[in-house]
Amino acid sequence: MTSRPSIGFVSIVGAGPGDPELLTLKASRRIKTAHLVLYDALVPPSILAKATRAQCFCVGKRAGMKSINQDTIHHLMIQGARQGKIVVRLKSGDPFVLGRGGEEVLALKDARIPFEIVPGVTSAVAAPQAAGIPVTHRDVASAFVVVSGHAVDAFKPILETLLPNSMTIVVLMGLRNRLEIAATLLENGWRSNTPVAIISAASMPDMEEWTGQLTTLGNAQLNSSNSPGSIVIGDVVDLAAHSIKEPNTLAISTVAFGH
Repeated sequence: MTSRPSIGFVSIVGAGPGDPELLTLKASRRIKTAHLVLYDALVPPSILAKATRAQCFCVGKRAGMKSINQDTIHHLMIQGARQGKIVVRLKSGDPFVLGRGGEEVLALKDARIPFEIVPGVTSAVAAPQAAGIPVTHRDVASAFVVVSGHAVDAFKPILETLLPNSMTIVVLMGLRNRLEIAATLLENGWRSNTPVAIISAASMPDMEEWTGQLTTLGNAQLNSSNSPGSIVIGDVVDLAAHSIKEPNTLAISTVAFGH
């Protein structure tokens, strides 16, 4: 009679915006010790390279492309854990920011699989910061809202409730609907000259930026239409022109002591 393997463990891990140096220490450790990694489509090879012991399978979803459904992802996590494996569900950004991490937690709870959540740096903050844009700034914006832009019925009810030009708006997964996003805000009283930025492939070597106004957002052109992009709307966008942006290189001086 063969013995049944002991139950495994699932870590739902945030991979951050893409730069492997923005992984948390815990995220990096979990990836290195995993037996099975189920990763999002936007997780770059430089992060997956840390999974030296694991089988890695892409389970990510991309707009307009055929992808694995959410129930299948749940099944793969649960099946791996029941086989005694250390499973990492590796998600872009933070698992609980527009990432269906909550759905995966509920599936694991229902299956009585032990798990943990390892937070990640969300693109909602990291993408603007990579372009030198603070999402809040004293006397400019004291609040920000993060909105999913993948479908009109997802973002329109939220945008219609916002007091015009009262806060910063960060739209994730909204490049395809940028014209509709701009139109919704303009129809609800936002200034036509409200500053807007698009940051594509934030934190990565091929990062691209576009800046304009709300009236020109729908016509924004990017060199790469396949990279993920974040839209930032609000007066904080203008602050990027005031040297807040992080320098590309840091000059580090070494001081010798005790000679």
